[in-house]
Amino acid sequence: MTRSFLDALDERVLVCDGAMGTMLYARGIFLNRCFDELNLAQPDLVAEVHQAYVRAGADLIETNTFGANRVKLAAFGLGERLHAINVQGARIARHAAREEAYVAGAIGPLGIRVEPWGKTGLDEAEAWFREQAQALAEGGVDLFILETFRDLNELGAAIRAVRSVCSLPVVAQMTTEEDGNSLDGTPPETFAPALERLGADVIGINCSVGRRPCSRRSSGSRP
Repeated sequence: MTRSFLDALDERVLVCDGAMGTMLYARGIFLNRCFDELNLAQPDLVAEVHQAYVRAGADLIETNTFGANRVKLAAFGLGERLHAINVQGARIARHAAREEAYVAGAIGPLGIRVEPWGKTGLDEAEAWFREQAQALAEGGVDLFILETFRDLNELGAAIRAVRSVCSLPVVAQMTTEEDGNSLDGTPPETFAPALERLGADVIGINCSVGRRPCSRRSSGSRP
């Protein structure tokens, strides 16, 4: 893409792709499978999904790496393949997007609670996010989307990890409960400014109830 992601977002509404997991399931992949590992085992299938979204008009596609962190991959005995899974995920998306769409490195939560709600330290969580972010950056993503986080502390660790690796744009998205607050009870008027201070370029919510806005953190930007 000749124009940077943030410049393009300032000019117009960008259309993102849809769910990857749903599409893979529709193509016969069972739910007990590690979808991220398909980047290595069935790259053509993953590419097919990306290409379908690009053909449909998506301005941005996400890598098939939502759960490709060390904690979640370890549950499938794939922890040591983390680097390869993420690099390949970025490269598959990059090839499918060509010059028609931006590629976002998808990073989801670790799947465990971090302090003060759990035993995992924030430094340890940040290190796990960092190794995933490093591999995605190596694979050639244009930006990062950190999504479906229920804990502001964990999302903060993910943002710091990405910022320690590169200066690419960061989209930070929380998921909320029916009352509009995050799972730990943090309201949007608290977590949005906090995410801005942490360095998120775009802030939004996803995979939750109610509205799903995303906006640039800078003043005067479009909702």
